[in-house]
Amino acid sequence: MGMLSEFKAFAIKGNVIDLAVGVIIGAAFAKIVDSLVQDVIMPVVGKVVGGLDFSSYYIPLNGQGTMLSLAEAKKAGAVLAYGSFITILLNFLILAFIIFQMVRAINKARRATPAPEAPPPAPVPEDILLLREIRDALKK
Repeated sequence: MGMLSEFKAFAIKGNVIDLAVGVIIGAAFAKIVDSLVQDVIMPVVGKVVGGLDFSSYYIPLNGQGTMLSLAEAKKAGAVLAYGSFITILLNFLILAFIIFQMVRAINKARRATPAPEAPPPAPVPEDILLLREIRDALKK
């Protein structure tokens, strides 16, 4: 029973629960960013570069033409799916930028809270002052 009680104490600690909540929120946030990239940004980028579905851009490595869909081309042989990679890369960059902005805001909030003032220094005892005067006189 010792190990079970240790595990219970570990699992109930605030750090573990905070981490679990962070992972769950992060997974949900990643879905939101993924949807933003897939459903909002990439169609606009695809329209600008002349295609409707940017994630289906690929270069066949087996010499076949690009008239097949990406799924069919993968079945036919090796393909370099650069459109899918660019979509995922853009997804990562947006997510990293948002997390950077969140950390930056948290750091700014921490700096804005004033640190508690230190108590005034204690007065120097008379004997210490006397010893300092003797030391300074001997130096001359």
